[in-house]
Amino acid sequence: MPASHAVPRSRSGVLRTKPVDAILEESGGGGEGGEETGLRRSMGLLELTFFSVGATLGTGIFVILGEAVPKAGPAVVISFLLAAVTALFSALSYAELAGTIPVSGSSYSYAYATLGEGIAWVCGWCLLLEYGVSISAVAVGWGQYVNELLDSAFGVSLPDAISQPPGDGGTFNVPAVIVVLLAVILLMRGVSESAVANTIMVFIKLITLAFFCAIAFTAFEAGNLTPFAPLGVAGISAGASQVFFSYIGFDAASTAGEEAKNPRRDLPLAILISLAIVTVVYVAVALAALGALPWQEFEGSEATLAKIVTDVTGSSWASTILSAGAIISIASVVLTVLYGQTRILFAMSRDGLIPPIFAKVNRRTQSPVANTLITGAWVAVLAALVPLGRLTEATSIGTLFAFALVNIGVIVLRRTRPDLPRGFSTPFFPITPILGVGFCIYLMARLSGTTWRVFLVWMAAGVAIYFLYGYRHSRWRARSADAEVGP
Repeated sequence: MPASHAVPRSRSGVLRTKPVDAILEESGGGGEGGEETGLRRSMGLLELTFFSVGATLGTGIFVILGEAVPKAGPAVVISFLLAAVTALFSALSYAELAGTIPVSGSSYSYAYATLGEGIAWVCGWCLLLEYGVSISAVAVGWGQYVNELLDSAFGVSLPDAISQPPGDGGTFNVPAVIVVLLAVILLMRGVSESAVANTIMVFIKLITLAFFCAIAFTAFEAGNLTPFAPLGVAGISAGASQVFFSYIGFDAASTAGEEAKNPRRDLPLAILISLAIVTVVYVAVALAALGALPWQEFEGSEATLAKIVTDVTGSSWASTILSAGAIISIASVVLTVLYGQTRILFAMSRDGLIPPIFAKVNRRTQSPVANTLITGAWVAVLAALVPLGRLTEATSIGTLFAFALVNIGVIVLRRTRPDLPRGFSTPFFPITPILGVGFCIYLMARLSGTTWRVFLVWMAAGVAIYFLYGYRHSRWRARSADAEVGP
């Protein structure tokens, strides 16, 4: 085994790290030549940026706004900014690690290289909560806008029994399942086709939100913004915890490390540019919405933006256009986040921590087809049977935990491997990643007790699965043990 791959004697068992050199070697050299993995390198800066925007900009503003405003009032604008600052610290850390370890595993691989296999598994398990559950939550929101479109265009709507999950008056959410299956079909065709489709959908998404702002600002009333923070700092914090879900997805570009043409340069740029675009859009849309509709009227509204344009114009045509745009916009979130989930599972499978079927690549499409089918089936079931509100909070806590690990990983890797080439370096180190950890912990503390109980049960299940399967099948642990024993 090469010296660069040697395992420190002090790190063994579940804390055994996997050297960056070994990770890059297995993934094809991180885009710098070397052995190919079977995944096609076809994504440039535009595609990566739009993948990140596509994964982030969707249900968070089209649906979650209606749930966050009653918690914070007009100060939800500050909640969006607070969540953006929290995301920014983590985004800077993601940008550094994405440019240093440009592989499919994203924060799972970063944790494996810096904190050890056991922590990497925990991170990957949290990412299952982040990506898989967020896709389901987004799909539920998609169904709400399908109903809004049908109502505004044709005066009909789907019965609750087939358009809402149990607990929200329904039995089985059919629209949510349909949008997940459409994303699965597209991803099975290959990443190039998926990237083109997503780029088109993101353009439509931005045009749709600009259309909303243009209409809503015509009815802007400054009086709707007073009192600005009726529920105080606690309301702003609670709102930030809720809308943090809206920023989940900027890290999707980091999962494309093995399919990017120039990952060391383009991945950090895509992450930071996408976060800037999304933050500007969120603040503009929230301000326009609150200026056009008193904050007390947001509660109980599902398709909030569609309701506002209908009230402003006094007719259904604007709502029809907005709902159609929202349907396309939210579909792009399902597509890109599902893509990210499959690539993380691909990396975990390649390491032997989950079954090998998740790492099999179809020769014709050069994509993990079986992985995509299994993951799509899992999130479709969640989308059909679990209410949106419960999904979003569970997603936020898993994401915040994974983000905290990424920030810690930057600190560890700077100290253990300062020699590594970095496409981007986090500024004001180590203050920035430390603040990133602090903000993540702060927002996690603001989530409900029920959310914490669900998270702890999820983590306990993950630890059990790791020791029952992952630890015993770990390829790097077996390889390291053989090297230590010697011939």
